[in-house]
Amino acid sequence: MGLFRGFVFLLVLCLLHQSNTSFIKLNNNGFEDIVIVIDPSVPEDEKIIEQIEDMVTTASTYLFEATEKRFFFKNVSILIPENWKENPQYKRPKHENHKHADVIVAPPTLPGRDEPYTKQFTECGEKGEYIHFTPDLLLGKKQNEYGPPGKLFVHEWAHLRWGVFDEYNEDQPFYRAKSKKIEATRCSAGISGRNRVYKCQGGSCLSRACRIDSTTKLYGKDCQFFPDKVQTEKASIMFMQSIDSVVEFCNEKTHNQEAPSLQNIKCNFRSTWEVISNSEDFKNTIPMVTPPPPPVFSLLKISQRIVCLVLDKSGSMGGKDRLNRMNQAAKHFLLQTVENGSWVGMVHFDSTATIVNKLIQIKSSDERNTLMAGLPTYPLGGTSICSGIKYAFQVIGELHSQLDGSEVLLLTDGEDNTASSCIDEVKQSGAIVHFIALGRAADEAVIEMSKITDEAQNNGLIDAFGALTSGNTDLSQKSLQLESKGLTLNSNAWMNDTVIIDSTVGKDTFFLITWNSLPPSISLWDPSGTIMENFTVDATSKMAYLSIPGTAKVGTWAYNLQAKANPETLTITVTSRAANSSVPPITVNAKMNKDVNSFPSPMIVYAEILQGYVPVLGANVTAFIESQNGHTEVLELLDNGAGADSFKNDGVYSRYFTAYTENGRYSLKVRAHGGANTARLKLRPPLNRAAYIPGWVVNGEIEANPPRPEIDEDTQTTLEDFSRTASGGAFVVSQVPSLPLPDQYPPSQITDLDATVHEDKIILTWTAPGDNFDVGKVQRYIIRISASILDLRDSFDDALQVNTTDLSPKEANSKESFAFKPENISEENATHIFIAIKSIDKSNLTSKVSNIAQVTLFIPQANPDDIDPTPTPTPTPTPDKSHNSGVNISTLVLSVIGSVVIVNFILSTTI
Repeated sequence: MGLFRGFVFLLVLCLLHQSNTSFIKLNNNGFEDIVIVIDPSVPEDEKIIEQIEDMVTTASTYLFEATEKRFFFKNVSILIPENWKENPQYKRPKHENHKHADVIVAPPTLPGRDEPYTKQFTECGEKGEYIHFTPDLLLGKKQNEYGPPGKLFVHEWAHLRWGVFDEYNEDQPFYRAKSKKIEATRCSAGISGRNRVYKCQGGSCLSRACRIDSTTKLYGKDCQFFPDKVQTEKASIMFMQSIDSVVEFCNEKTHNQEAPSLQNIKCNFRSTWEVISNSEDFKNTIPMVTPPPPPVFSLLKISQRIVCLVLDKSGSMGGKDRLNRMNQAAKHFLLQTVENGSWVGMVHFDSTATIVNKLIQIKSSDERNTLMAGLPTYPLGGTSICSGIKYAFQVIGELHSQLDGSEVLLLTDGEDNTASSCIDEVKQSGAIVHFIALGRAADEAVIEMSKITDEAQNNGLIDAFGALTSGNTDLSQKSLQLESKGLTLNSNAWMNDTVIIDSTVGKDTFFLITWNSLPPSISLWDPSGTIMENFTVDATSKMAYLSIPGTAKVGTWAYNLQAKANPETLTITVTSRAANSSVPPITVNAKMNKDVNSFPSPMIVYAEILQGYVPVLGANVTAFIESQNGHTEVLELLDNGAGADSFKNDGVYSRYFTAYTENGRYSLKVRAHGGANTARLKLRPPLNRAAYIPGWVVNGEIEANPPRPEIDEDTQTTLEDFSRTASGGAFVVSQVPSLPLPDQYPPSQITDLDATVHEDKIILTWTAPGDNFDVGKVQRYIIRISASILDLRDSFDDALQVNTTDLSPKEANSKESFAFKPENISEENATHIFIAIKSIDKSNLTSKVSNIAQVTLFIPQANPDDIDPTPTPTPTPTPDKSHNSGVNISTLVLSVIGSVVIVNFILSTTI
């Protein structure tokens, strides 16, 4: 077993298609194996490659100085689309592909909006997913608006690698400072500039002073901060890295804790440098004494896919119908998953190996049928994994002398104590080995992540093969799973349901039904009620399938499957491709936050739903987490910005998972459904993006940049019905005690505490946590207030407590509301009141302190040079009489700005 485990450890690349893990390593202060991918939709332009190299080279020096000589970029791979012309400099990629991209060069998410951004949906200090740059930005066409690409890259790298956030806030561009003045949200506060309204219409532009909003008492929405072109402040890169003098991150001394920046909100008012200094990267390095070398670039061009199936036909594959189930999954892969133009070969192995098919290029159904005819028909013999792999390398080598980037899809159910004999060959080959272990024979740590359950109704083997689409194929060519479902039928002989085919898919639509005993009766109707005939029945492999010619009709397809045996296990899988190459299909990607975990640490489930790069909101998303013994836990995933979900309405649906039942492997499947008039596209620029610079102040005058296209951020496009399923891979959990599990899980941290005001009361709202993170109901809440944000953060238990006797907690993920009148603020010079909450569960376990809401005790003063004496009219808010009051204070005049709430108090003698 030990030898076998070591072999699979070297095949760890096979797991990365599931977790989308970055390959980046930090080695002697230098970041290695960075993957930059040019999207296939980008028109060919070799200047883009040159600009990427210039950007990274400049960024390396800038990063080195900004991190006090700790970090630089050592080597970078640039992945060039297959449809670009050949060049002798281009090499074939090895493991690099789109799924593992650290930087993606692609058209803008929204037309005309070229701001770079980092996909980041985890907590402060945790790594992001990828950076998105547009071609126009790299080509220097947006430098005035966003700054030099090299400095932009460092800004986004800090998001990606160290999990810090922006220090500007377009939703809350101004705030009330302790100086009792209106200030622009920025870091450091020493960045100088002017607050002005600048409008252009019909070829002429007008600059005027800002107006005070009569409700918020801050500058109106059309007021913008224009930085001075000449500055002396050195921080911060996470505010406006484009300012020439800015060469540092904000640290403890320069950090602006007052500003309602996302960095303050998400990182508990810590500076970006404090977060970076606490990272593993920082802890594992010391400053360099000499300048770093320039980055080394590898230019890699995507080429046709080469894959060899290596299939176990040993005697043990006869148990639990495994051989048939392997053939079902392999046929689905050959019929539907593998893309046209790919080269496919096949090897069988038992105690020896046999080449069944040399590489065949898939051009039509003829090649697919030829390969299916070569699948193994009966199990016999021992197991020699190395024989299978060596023969696969031989098959691939006949087409390409180099194995770089070729794939071996290996399935086996048993262990092999001779596997160590080919470890070095696999390690040096440059090939990617997708390893699928069927059953429980090999159940050590890394192997567990690729293991598939032996329960046929879970459809795990077909899902695993179906997930092996090419990492570099254009999205329009990829097979997408619309349905994957199975049932074991006993007294009820029917399996009936529907599948939705939306307008973004429909090409190459494929229905696959499998059974254990006898062929079922199959009825399938299209949306117009026409019954579909001509299923191909493969009695030997116990499967039937139907490919819909052309583009399948949009709408709800219904199926009835009637079992002919009792008991019987039936499964159905439905896949399709994009209907139109110019319209991106809706996609679902699922993953866990870790591959390996130990009790009692919680796991987090993530499912991201996109159309292209645009988030899909309002979907119903369900996760199915199955243990290796077949126990399934069902979780509703939420995009509500509470509990495990970091950002509301970003298209990433999340939930904690703590319902462990045993040690070993757990697998994840996610089902997403968008109902008519509920699912919608979010037409808003993504978070965690570099700041747009409206212009500069030069010699006292504003030199404006071209305005960016305006987007009505309240506008959302309603989507039609859709359905998708996705495999999220697997994870391993150890140290799980015997059931029942001890209660070691506190309520989740409240992260969306908000405050509004009605008359003399502060009204708090938040999303209820649960007894165990985001499940169940807490026992009680503790609300405390303080005049010092740091005292409340660091010494919460010493702060003034609010009477919450009348506050009864609701079920997790419900909206909570509580009103109170603050009193006994002892500091005469206090300018703000800060408010936070802890939750207590029935086992007296306590949550972390919530995010901190704040209210101000003054009406701010505007800079006379910034303001227009004419106030901006604002409608009077409708009073909310639904809240109960707590303790006493005088009349308040309050206003709200986004998620960090700011209110104006007219003080009485009680404070």
